[in-house]
Amino acid sequence: MFEAVESLVAEHASLEQRLADPAVHADQAEAKRLGQKYAELTQVVRAYREWQSATDDLAAARELDDPSFVDEITGLEQRIPELEERLQHLLAPRDPTDSKDVILEIKGGEGGEESALFAGDLLRMYTRYAERRNWRVDILDSNESALGGFKSVTAAVKAKGTPEPGEAPYALLKFEGGVHRVQRVPVTESQGRIHTSAAGVLVLPEAEDVDVEIDPNDLRIDVFRSSGPGGQSVNTTDSAVRITHLPTGIVVSCQNEKSQLQNKEQAMRILRSRMLEAAQAAADAEASDARRSQVRTVDRSERVRTYNFPENRISDHRTGFKAYNLDQVMDGALDDVIASLVDADMAERLANVES
Repeated sequence: MFEAVESLVAEHASLEQRLADPAVHADQAEAKRLGQKYAELTQVVRAYREWQSATDDLAAARELDDPSFVDEITGLEQRIPELEERLQHLLAPRDPTDSKDVILEIKGGEGGEESALFAGDLLRMYTRYAERRNWRVDILDSNESALGGFKSVTAAVKAKGTPEPGEAPYALLKFEGGVHRVQRVPVTESQGRIHTSAAGVLVLPEAEDVDVEIDPNDLRIDVFRSSGPGGQSVNTTDSAVRITHLPTGIVVSCQNEKSQLQNKEQAMRILRSRMLEAAQAAADAEASDARRSQVRTVDRSERVRTYNFPENRISDHRTGFKAYNLDQVMDGALDDVIASLVDADMAERLANVES
């Protein structure tokens, strides 16, 4: 069992040697890539050695045929299946983008101003969740509504250092893509009636320069004056930037920064991530299927989750997860919700391996 792990053990040792070479760290992008792969294989190697040690100890205890080892044998017989299951999970095929940071887009949909306010609530929820995990959130672009919500907002979610496998922003937040439905009494409702509205969330792995090659000749860059709800947030110069990738028709605009150069840099980050996601979806049928749950139109019929404020209830319609701590979830306590999605994804991947 697990004979194939030996090649991973050898690869782990090779990576350890390469990372010890100072010359490797001259290329930060390559060093980061090797470091992420090394961290992933470290978990596999550690679990494999624990399993080997336990199976060897069990065999030795059985050979001794000594009654004083009965408790030890019983303990090992219970522990080994747990170690095998953990190792199987670590060996299951993983999304190659799981180690990446995230570009998060949230858009108001049905429900007008209430939808925009809910989009702002979702941004706060993800920001609080990121703070709990010691991630950084940077707003790349936003279009505020009159009451302080967001018609649309784009943020970058970045981990600090090299996260453990399965702990990077994209590995956990990729399941958030889709239409999120809210049921509550809007602040604009004078009669106290419960309304239903929706906001859409799109989660993209943040692409690096080495992930996507963009020919500058394929870009049309337009500048324009930014818009907003009024006041100081409206620029008086043409600092907003719109970039169109002509071959694919992907259009990205940014207006948050005062500098045209800064807005261009932010727009290029979003463009690279959208192109990476599009390329993966086109090249990989499974990736395409996985992304079908992500929002394309903010239609309530495509909802992935419902937030019911009167009942303090959150329901995920993909896994059947339900809890009555919505107030805590909106303050960033997303671990249980996301864990249900991660576990369901793992079960599906293991089933595909077995079949």
